[in-house]
Amino acid sequence: MVCALKGNSLRRYLCLNLYMGLSFLVSVGRYLVISRSGVSSMEYAYFYFYSDALLTIGLYFALLNLYSLVFDEMKVERYLRLGAVILLGGTAWFSYAVINQSSHRILSHFAFELSQNLYFVGLVLTYVLWGAILKLRETRTRLIQLVLSLGVYFSAFAADYALRNLYPNLQPVWQYVTPALGCILPAAWMYSFLFVTEEARLAPSRLATVPR
Repeated sequence: MVCALKGNSLRRYLCLNLYMGLSFLVSVGRYLVISRSGVSSMEYAYFYFYSDALLTIGLYFALLNLYSLVFDEMKVERYLRLGAVILLGGTAWFSYAVINQSSHRILSHFAFELSQNLYFVGLVLTYVLWGAILKLRETRTRLIQLVLSLGVYFSAFAADYALRNLYPNLQPVWQYVTPALGCILPAAWMYSFLFVTEEARLAPSRLATVPR
């Protein structure tokens, strides 16, 4: 957020910076809950899973922000917002339906399922956006880097959720891997806002080789 403010990009990438601000507040909240109740407490478990779901929804709208920037000349922002809300509602309903069929109807399971499904949806939408960037021959370097870093982040966490389900006995490993993956996005966005100017451009030929 500081790097975006320094580069006069806070308003242009508002949802991205709101997500980063929310991420900071959630980190402080998790530390306070751990200090008071301990990492193995039910209070921390509920706070962690619901704050994670909240962060995932925030990241979902950050992705929508990038969509609006890529398609800004087509004036389709209203339709993007409507589609995003419908998709978010559908994902939440599907997550609830999965948990409702389970014998373990615990609220934290719903938050976990929602986050997992939203990461998968975000992953698909990010690659769809990347395809649109190639198709439209987008050349704004900063925008391209933001989208690519988001694709790497969604891919890493989608894989993390999948491996957690496959190997639940490796919980001591995931408690180190997951925070390490969380550093990808802040580091990549900090670099983009600090070292890549809004005026920087990439030649379309460097994005993909288009057969003639």
